[in-house]
Amino acid sequence: MLKMDFQKLMIIGSVMLATIMQALDSTIANVALPHMQGTMSATQDQIAWVLTSYIVSAAIFTPTTGFLADRLGRRRLLAIAVIGFTITSMLCGAAMTIEEIVLFRILQGMFGAALVPLSQSIVLDTFPPEQIGSAMAIWGMGVMVGPILGPALGGWLTENYSWRWVFYINLPFGILALMGILAAVPHGKSNPERRFDWSGFAWLSIGIGGLQLMLDRG
Repeated sequence: MLKMDFQKLMIIGSVMLATIMQALDSTIANVALPHMQGTMSATQDQIAWVLTSYIVSAAIFTPTTGFLADRLGRRRLLAIAVIGFTITSMLCGAAMTIEEIVLFRILQGMFGAALVPLSQSIVLDTFPPEQIGSAMAIWGMGVMVGPILGPALGGWLTENYSWRWVFYINLPFGILALMGILAAVPHGKSNPERRFDWSGFAWLSIGIGGLQLMLDRG
């Protein structure tokens, strides 16, 4: 049985909320697309970019997580990612045109890319080796619950309120996750001298972006 003190409970709870936010947004908007399409007078092909832009952006920026964590520290980067993800979620909900929501979804994917790998690494650093299996099982619930809960929650919010609430729902998750991160997650080591392979990242972005577009749109 996994025994946790209050700090460890706060850490795993806050990073699991961050994980749920990111996983939830990969599926929650799917059922709201017809409502968005009507509001924004978009074609079916245009409105599909609401999903594609988020997925491609997250795929491209995930490889930068290690470099940014070394430069800024895991705690600071995770807090920035949660704040950015929450703000861009609110902007997605307030968008009035298809161009605006696609732009905000790209930014949302950019901030959300770091949430899952950072959360996982923080859990691995927090618990001793004999407790890692149990801790990762608890954290993994967030990875599984988000995509499963997304369509049902998105449909309920769209039918009873508005499609905009599929994005506004991230606000309470984001606030709670940020409070837990600032209160419990320790400051990690940083390495400001670490260099980044920009040319490699550019080619990797083209490759990942092209592959993801092919899988999602092809």
